[in-house]
Amino acid sequence: MPRHARGFDTEAAYAHLARRDRKLAAWMKRIGPIEADPRWKKTFDPVDALARAILYQQLSGNAAATIVGRVEAAIASHRFHCDTLGRIDDVALRACGVSGNKTLALRDLALRESRGEIPDLRRMSSMGEDEIVAALVPIRGIGRWTVEMMLMFRLGRPDVLPVDDLGIRKGAQLVDKLDAMPTPKELAVLGERWGPYRTYASVYLWRIADLGVKAKTATKRSQD
Repeated sequence: MPRHARGFDTEAAYAHLARRDRKLAAWMKRIGPIEADPRWKKTFDPVDALARAILYQQLSGNAAATIVGRVEAAIASHRFHCDTLGRIDDVALRACGVSGNKTLALRDLALRESRGEIPDLRRMSSMGEDEIVAALVPIRGIGRWTVEMMLMFRLGRPDVLPVDDLGIRKGAQLVDKLDAMPTPKELAVLGERWGPYRTYASVYLWRIADLGVKAKTATKRSQD
């Protein structure tokens, strides 16, 4: 099986996109080159990353960090996996500020890890993007968007386009000067011109969306 490297050549991606899409190229020139994500070089535990994604859902960064810190203290570990999560019962999780739904999601994640259903980094390196999505979205509380963020920012896969993301859809609308944001299906078609570097294009589309928003708050990387 082919092995997938973590990360890609951002200079090659920049040059490719600039050639393929003149309208996007104009925005890219305005924004300037975007460097490689430093997280591509850092090892991580997918189970721990998914647990943190669950805990951070629908909360501000500060509030989520506080809850994560409480849970880490309660399990006496900075790593979430089936063994450490087994050290805390549901009542104690709720006392840390973890909601009922998130508690169920963490239990499901831990159970699936104990069954060997969650691929580790080594296994992921031989899996395609769709395979990784298919392996992880059955986990309670984990949707396609969450897995796509892992693919882009932790695994460094070069050709991921989160078509449900509002920020990316808004950026595409500004690039093509559309009357409305493209639907996910329309964005998937538009995005074909950015392959095989749709991840890098997506990062620019988020930046473009932020520049196009007059409000002080940046467009969220989310589906809602």
